[in-house]
Amino acid sequence: MSNRKVTRSIVVAVAVVAIGGGAYGIATAVSGGGSAAASGGSSASSGGVAAGLGSGRGSNARSGPAAGGTTGTVGDMSSSGFTVTTSAGEKVTVSEASATQYLNGTSPASARAVAAGDIVVVLGTTDSTTIAAAEVIVQPAGSAATSAASSVVPFQRGARTTAKQVGQIPSDYTEGQGTIVSGTTASKATEAALAAYPGGIVDRVVQLSNDEYEVHNIGVNWPHHVFVNEDFKVVGAD
Repeated sequence: MSNRKVTRSIVVAVAVVAIGGGAYGIATAVSGGGSAAASGGSSASSGGVAAGLGSGRGSNARSGPAAGGTTGTVGDMSSSGFTVTTSAGEKVTVSEASATQYLNGTSPASARAVAAGDIVVVLGTTDSTTIAAAEVIVQPAGSAATSAASSVVPFQRGARTTAKQVGQIPSDYTEGQGTIVSGTTASKATEAALAAYPGGIVDRVVQLSNDEYEVHNIGVNWPHHVFVNEDFKVVGAD
């Protein structure tokens, strides 16, 4: 695997799509003593149908690849990368390059550290179900998705989208607001969100006006938005 190289280009464009006016019903579960506040609109409609990898991308859609990542089990391997299957059953194609960095736990490693069956965290530039890997972190042997995985609702075609909020959601949050971030900031927010809610694919991280981050999650029925504070701790989800 040490010879696996791929040329990748990263194109980041930002497009904000206007928010539709419908309201939706919310089943609230409060954690950590915080109360969940209703957001100003959501792509998850209590009467809607989940749209798979497109769900959650309606009124908060931005065009082009952006910083994100995923976590799951390594499957097929090739000279240019490998596949990862998340705990929610989503299959992700990971492309590697000469600049891709590797960690085995917290120790620096090489591409040889990645093997079929390993649990990995992949951070990089997400374009739908493809990630151009900037960093691949091999998790310790026996590592599995956290218990929070049971709270993630996998995508099932034709299933109604889950609409609920947990924890603390910024009271003035509206889909489509904020600024897309990249680099170390995006990586830290992505890792925090994936640790709390493994199973999906993070396709962007947005910094909000209160300096918290909205981590946008696709490939699952719920959650589509995970909120991370300035200390990179997950504080809420919807």
